[in-house]
Amino acid sequence: MFGKLKSLFSTDIGIDLGTANSLVYAKDRGIVLREPSVVAIQAGSKRVLAVGADAKRMLGRTPGNIVAIRPMKSGVIADFDITEAMLAYFINKVCPPRFYSKYSKPRMVIAVPSGITEVEKRAVEDAAHAAGAGDVFLIEEPMAAAIGVGLPVSEPAGSMIVDIGGGTCEVAIISLAGIVHSYSARQAGGDAMDDCIAKYIHRVYNLLIGERMAEEIKIKIGSAYPVGEDTTMEIKGRDIVAGLPKTMTITSEEIRDALKDPVSMIVDAVRTTLNRCEPELAADLVDRGLILSGGSAQLRGLDKLLAAQTGLPVTLADDPLSAVAEGTGVVMNELDILAKSRRAS
Repeated sequence: MFGKLKSLFSTDIGIDLGTANSLVYAKDRGIVLREPSVVAIQAGSKRVLAVGADAKRMLGRTPGNIVAIRPMKSGVIADFDITEAMLAYFINKVCPPRFYSKYSKPRMVIAVPSGITEVEKRAVEDAAHAAGAGDVFLIEEPMAAAIGVGLPVSEPAGSMIVDIGGGTCEVAIISLAGIVHSYSARQAGGDAMDDCIAKYIHRVYNLLIGERMAEEIKIKIGSAYPVGEDTTMEIKGRDIVAGLPKTMTITSEEIRDALKDPVSMIVDAVRTTLNRCEPELAADLVDRGLILSGGSAQLRGLDKLLAAQTGLPVTLADDPLSAVAEGTGVVMNELDILAKSRRAS
């Protein structure tokens, strides 16, 4: 009886705890928060000064007494204390403290990469509990993404999802509500793409650019496959030779060349997963194809490249950035069943 009363007053929330961005889904309200996974702290201490969009604006621009960091790397926790502070910020923003909050902590569904270890899973759970969560349930990102885009995951037929976030590329073939085959590539996400762009411009033009400029280049003129006419973009950075600010123009063809390595890793991850596939599931995928989700899946021409490399129909989700968070929202409807199953085990 007390558990039922608690559920009336608590707010169930789902979190896509991403390397680049975090999204929070609140039960009966949908996605209520989209923030960069960045925290600004006082140098030499753990005092949090800003979280999310406010902190991201500080990246590369902070004075010596402020440090802007990203506590998630490759989809897992790199800094426990800062991740805890970021989760606490999200919880307090979505579920403002009320008079009954000490009796009713929010239940939380958190999406994690399919390839993480038990130790990394425990770190996510511990950080969520320390931040103020009650019961914590973990779901693998590709499963959450598949549910979020509306794939019939519980049917006795194969469905394939490729979720490309900031830190990882998650590939999974799903049937009968379970992951049959999965592959997690930790150096094939949006961060790796940004890093390749920055290194290319450094190597070819002796120009240093920051994280935000590299990301802007990727979004504006980045591509994995020729799509339409090549375009140009004016970029700004610091000339290594002269040591002065400099402006120059680059082409989309150059950036496509710079992105070859992470894009090839995505293609290899998909092909590797397909090579493990049973004949019956492979036959299902010939008709159903695969779905792309995740923010970095929006790279121009990636769907066409994968279609050319696999021979399968490839579809980009309607809202790829929200797929995982939407999936955690659907899972919330089963929280009571999951809680009972956990207690029974």
